[in-house]
Amino acid sequence: MSDVLWQPTPESVRGTRIAAFGAWVGRRRGLSFGDPVDYDALWRWSVEHLDQFWGDLAEWTGVLPGVPDDRVLTRREMPGALWFPGTTVNFAEQVFRQSTPDHPAIIATAEDAEPVEISWAELRGRVGAFAATLRRLGVGSGDRVAGYLPNVPEAVVAFLGAAAVGAVWSACAPDFGTRAVLDRFAQIEPTVLVAVDGYRFNGREFDRRDILAELRAALPSVRTTVVVPRLSDELPGGALAWADAVADAQEPVYEPTAFDHPLWIVYSSGTTGLPKGMVHGHGGVVLEGRKSAELHMDVGPGDRFFWYASTAWIMWNIATSTLLAGCTLVVHDGAPAYPTKDAQFALAARTGMTYLGTSAGYLTACERAGLRPGATHDLSALRGVGSTGSPLPAAAFRWVYDAVSSDVLLGSLSGGTDVATGFIGSSPLLPVTAGELQRPMLGVAAAAWNEAGEAVTGELGELVITEPMPSMPLYFWNDPSGERYRAAYFEPWPGVWRHGDWLEITPRGTCVITGRSDSTLNRGGVRMGTADIYAAVESVPEVLDCVVLGVEQPDGGYWMPLFVQLPPGEELTEELVGRLRAAIREQASPRHVPDEIIAVPGVPHTRTGKRLEVPLKRLFQGVDPEKAVNRGTVDDAALIEHYIALARQRRTP
Repeated sequence: MSDVLWQPTPESVRGTRIAAFGAWVGRRRGLSFGDPVDYDALWRWSVEHLDQFWGDLAEWTGVLPGVPDDRVLTRREMPGALWFPGTTVNFAEQVFRQSTPDHPAIIATAEDAEPVEISWAELRGRVGAFAATLRRLGVGSGDRVAGYLPNVPEAVVAFLGAAAVGAVWSACAPDFGTRAVLDRFAQIEPTVLVAVDGYRFNGREFDRRDILAELRAALPSVRTTVVVPRLSDELPGGALAWADAVADAQEPVYEPTAFDHPLWIVYSSGTTGLPKGMVHGHGGVVLEGRKSAELHMDVGPGDRFFWYASTAWIMWNIATSTLLAGCTLVVHDGAPAYPTKDAQFALAARTGMTYLGTSAGYLTACERAGLRPGATHDLSALRGVGSTGSPLPAAAFRWVYDAVSSDVLLGSLSGGTDVATGFIGSSPLLPVTAGELQRPMLGVAAAAWNEAGEAVTGELGELVITEPMPSMPLYFWNDPSGERYRAAYFEPWPGVWRHGDWLEITPRGTCVITGRSDSTLNRGGVRMGTADIYAAVESVPEVLDCVVLGVEQPDGGYWMPLFVQLPPGEELTEELVGRLRAAIREQASPRHVPDEIIAVPGVPHTRTGKRLEVPLKRLFQGVDPEKAVNRGTVDDAALIEHYIALARQRRTP
């Protein structure tokens, strides 16, 4: 039975932006989506008539008014769909179309400082100044501007300035080491590098001047380095001070950029090889940004939007894109749970946040710690909570409505760096059910397919997208033939995007993501997602973290170990092993019970919080560690050595 935690009212539905859009489309097209608007009817129209939906969204938002239906999508195949040919859209210009003097553009927060508001006029002036500096430095359309920056206002200014001149933005967070940064930036040969000299995290200072020097020496394409001081006013030789780069405040001059002109380069996690550089276009990101913010999260002018993210995670790009909807963007430079675990909720209260986006891991940690932020902080302005990075357990859903607020739209989102948006997400028109994502998003032809390429309901299938989306990558960097791009998404079904997630669409239309299909457990021919095991294990209070692997053996056997991290001083006793096995058996199934349970000092994750399931599996299959995992992408690379030793130990007779 579904566990409905929140239900919209007819009155709340009629007050949403998506209802206004549906009613406007109905009048424009002579259609009816019900009163109040029925989401499923609107979604079906959006995927069956892509040209009408995206054309109407472009008209309704004012991004591209007056484009006839037959000029919206003139080539439909994937990859290679052609959207809005002959039109121009500049991301930065679209941002400042929405500016309003009534609300700040950015609220900047940090571990060591009180919030600072930046007005739209101030932001526009700084962006104009930086764009002029880039032009003075010889940066033109298509050149790359790279940022080695934390989540600070300077990152937003630098990105928008690059977009204004038609340059291509790319970023790494300053917790990345030299190799991890070079794995990304050396591919794209940036002309300008904007970098900090250090950063603060968890109350500590991290000096990055040595790494910055190494980057400058190893990137011969960089003609100018612009330094943003965080720890010192000392400027490296030959560098340009950020203050000088933005000193001449002025109105931005926008380069007319084609709809599919490159906007930014973002990267795959690179856990098993060199990261793939995914290139997204101005127009597709602008339309997706407007759709996601206004229609799905129901935010716009007057809203204060936050998503905890580093500049290396696509959620930074997505959060920054809410400026397109006129939102006030809250940026935070610091750790997610410093100085106390409830730090993000404290930040929400301090800034009057109306939408708080975070990770499933953070919400789960707060739930397990017994926090009650709604009782300890003034969250009266909060209308929405977002979660992504991994599936949000049902218990965390319940905790949000019990301990945070009984009247927020909680959205668990599934999408990716690959498309700079979501495939499946939230809607204020629909109820929220514990442990389930509400629906595929408008314009997203998402389905669950079995191995025969047939759509299935009520069972696990591969998440596929059967129609193009305007924010799909234009191409991969340094992939002129498109071979790597096609191999990444369009096998085994040419022309159909296979995302690599397991998806179940329930008979009610809700969705359950159960993990990556390339890390799927397969016992006796029965495929299982890892999320069910994690949910069961995380209900046992002694376990801090865990990872389960399904390792195919050379002799045809199958080994399924569960690795658990316990608190300091806690031992993996037979009694605890028994409780873990019982929890998995009862909450998942007997088939989910692992072959072994092994205590480990920690569980490695990507820098966006995802468990390193596939690289660890490859280690235990005997793959060379240097090929199995890229340590530069791991949150705690030292942990990898422990798993390498375990793998060698297991292979030794």
